Amino acid sequence: MSTSAIKTAIEEMITPFLEENNFELVDIEYIKEGSNWFLRIFCDKEGGIDIDECVRISEYVSEQLDIHEPITGAYFLEVSSPGAERPLKKPEDVQKAIGKNVFITTYEPINKMKEFEGQLLAFDGETITVRVGNHEHTLPYAKVASARLAIIF
Repeated sequence: MSTSAIKTAIEEMITPFLEENNFELVDIEYIKEGSNWFLRIFCDKEGGIDIDECVRISEYVSEQLDIHEPITGAYFLEVSSPGAERPLKKPEDVQKAIGKNVFITTYEPINKMKEFEGQLLAFDGETITVRVGNHEHTLPYAKVASARLAIIF
């Protein structure tokens, strides 16, 4: 199975459990670091997720992986919170982040910039408006390479 197919299979396998327990699947990573493979599952919930909830999710995921075996080789399973600088992977994530500080990168320069760090002002599904300093930038959502919450000091 390709890494993309593995991630899709795992997402389909665990989403019902997560939704039943009011958890949100933020992201799944299946990556090789050095000679080791890591399966990282990032979950959250309203008000944040704690270590006991991560353990509960990890136990469920581990059990499901043993039953369905989407991964044939050895790997390390990690379940955690996405952290304070949570990635904004889906349009719904971007919508929820309006009014918050974000860091956005684009595939190509927009207004001669590829990185935008500032306050997310608006998102209509097609464009993102972010205030960087005293300037507002409107970015086509299709040109966004990555977006995450940002802690600005």
